[in-house]
Amino acid sequence: MDDLTVPPGPGAPGGLRVPAGELVEQFSRSSGPGGQGVNTADSRVQLSLDLGTTKSLSEDLRPRVLARLAARLSGTVLTISASEHRTQVRNRAAARRRLADLLREAVVPPTVRRPTRPTRGSQRRRSEAKSRRSQVKQQRRRPGAE
Repeated sequence: MDDLTVPPGPGAPGGLRVPAGELVEQFSRSSGPGGQGVNTADSRVQLSLDLGTTKSLSEDLRPRVLARLAARLSGTVLTISASEHRTQVRNRAAARRRLADLLREAVVPPTVRRPTRPTRGSQRRRSEAKSRRSQVKQQRRRPGAE
């Protein structure tokens, strides 16, 4: 098994490389398609990575990744299952691809919204709309004693 590489992007400009020794693969029988071989072939793949101890994440990325993937974690272990293909080789590739995609999305820094001010034109239009509405309501009133 080779190292898992995550392509460069926001949050990890150099990409990430997860050593093969940190990835744990387990195989089991898949419930999906396979005909007669479905009961004999261990084609389902579970790929696990301990995010709390992996050397591929720097200390500033680790809390961000753990927080983003918290719903999918068991402790600090992220497990990906793949059983959509009939062969173990294709399921292994699918699980590795899915793990790389999850890590890629998890390392992206959060976008910070900078509050903006309304434009002068939008302020003017709002004010004019309020005054028009006010006049409409004044005209609906009962005439005074004048």
